[in-house]
Amino acid sequence: MAAAAVPGYSPGFKKPPAMLRLKRKRRREPVAAAADAAAAAAAAAPSPCGAAPRPPPARRNPFSCLDNAPRERDRRGRRAAGGGPPAAPFWQLLDAATEEEPARRAEGAGALPARQDFHLPVLIPDVPSSPRNELPADWSIKTRLLFMSSQPFTWAEHLKAQEEAQGFAQHCRATETNLPQCVQEPKMSTELRCAFQQSLIYWLHPSLPWLQLFPRIGADRKIAGKASPWSQDEALQQVLMSEWSVSFTSLYNLLKAKLCPYFYVCTYQFTVLFRAAGLAGSDVITAVISPTTRGLREAMRNEGIEFSLPLVEESRIRKRKNSEINLETEVVHSPEVGKSPEDGEEPTPSDDDEESFSWLEEMGVQDKVKKPDAISIKLRKEKNEVQMDHKPESVALIKGTNTFTLLNFLINCKSLVAAAGPQAGLPPTLLSPIAFRGATMQTLKARSINAKARAHLSYEDIFSLEIIGPVMPHSLHSLTMLLKPAQRGAFSAILYTHEPTAVFNMGLDDASTALNKEAVCKDLSKCGLQPKTLDQLSQFPTLGKSSICFLEMKDYAYTWKS
Repeated sequence: MAAAAVPGYSPGFKKPPAMLRLKRKRRREPVAAAADAAAAAAAAAPSPCGAAPRPPPARRNPFSCLDNAPRERDRRGRRAAGGGPPAAPFWQLLDAATEEEPARRAEGAGALPARQDFHLPVLIPDVPSSPRNELPADWSIKTRLLFMSSQPFTWAEHLKAQEEAQGFAQHCRATETNLPQCVQEPKMSTELRCAFQQSLIYWLHPSLPWLQLFPRIGADRKIAGKASPWSQDEALQQVLMSEWSVSFTSLYNLLKAKLCPYFYVCTYQFTVLFRAAGLAGSDVITAVISPTTRGLREAMRNEGIEFSLPLVEESRIRKRKNSEINLETEVVHSPEVGKSPEDGEEPTPSDDDEESFSWLEEMGVQDKVKKPDAISIKLRKEKNEVQMDHKPESVALIKGTNTFTLLNFLINCKSLVAAAGPQAGLPPTLLSPIAFRGATMQTLKARSINAKARAHLSYEDIFSLEIIGPVMPHSLHSLTMLLKPAQRGAFSAILYTHEPTAVFNMGLDDASTALNKEAVCKDLSKCGLQPKTLDQLSQFPTLGKSSICFLEMKDYAYTWKS
């Protein structure tokens, strides 16, 4: 009675959230009742053949790890109506897991932290079906390697101070490591652990610990905001460039004396690979630049640097052969149509323009149509040349003594260093497998990761080893040579390539295919590489414009995918 006397009081009043829940409940009750009735009727109805009634469908086990795959959620956290997407590949999920410690990557050394456990599915891409005993030479620079195996990588963890020091000494003295085909206890093998430390070492100039100096192409976001006292100080920029020129000249002299096998010059626009005579099937020093621009190519021509564009010439030869085949076909079917070009005439854009108007002659109206003049043809040629800028097809090849002219050109080239932006005034990065004047010893970052891979009705352990940094060709080969006995001839790897360097695997034109490998190994025996690595890098490149992105070893034989 007291409640009724209160003005404005309603005994049936409910708050809005309670009313919404009540409406949803009333809306679901008829649907659920109809579904239960239909299921009961279907279970009680006899089958057409007079058999016993069918039992109701079995309820799915909510605790099953295979049948209860998680579904995608939208932005509001609700589950999608359809089933979840297929399981992500192992290395993609590891990418997300390893991004939790960016600070440790930037500040950590070669030592490995404690292993981490993940529950991840594994998908292995298709690989060629023809196993081989040796990998082809891959001249691209890798930014990250992810090795996977059913055997643990405990031998690569927590190197002792003596093992680390021994690895440094073996690298500086170019000590050859000979391991048995199978290491019984890899964790207890001091020789294996020292060789692992030896394979992680590379040399860098300039060395600025607070800046990531590789890769340089597209690195403005990573360098932006970092301290760069030289950007507004011209005197400091001159000092940096002077020291860089000394280091660059030192590297080239080592290369010429066959005491350095190869090195990279990484600028903010392009990358240059210098290789000693005897490597990549060439008997002279070679330099490959990628990507290039029309301005850079014109500047090199003005300096008297002779170079070739192998991929452009290859495309021209292919087009010429196709046009000759088509012309022969036309002559067979219609002898009066078409005339062959003069012998020995080099194909140029003007020749292509003349051939493009051959259909006017067939119609007999060639005199009524105005053909483009020399200026239009020149403009079209320049347009075609500009269109390949910053693309793999723009790669330039320099040989022999022209590489020394290229050295002087790069030292004196003002556009080699950015004039504005985060990389303003910062000299290019020099990467080398051996020591040189002004270089700093660096080590690749490495750590091991444990994962759980789904297999049938359970999970199995997958052990992983991650390598981060500028992985050059010699380091990739050395690491695979160590993993072969340590993992008992069974492992796989995902390789992340710095894309502008993938074109370095193209074949060299008129390279010496009959190059004596014994003579090469003898001449380059003091270049700081292992004999097996030197033998691999002396082979003729076979990967073309691509690079190895996945490799797998089974029963001590390689298969790979590029």
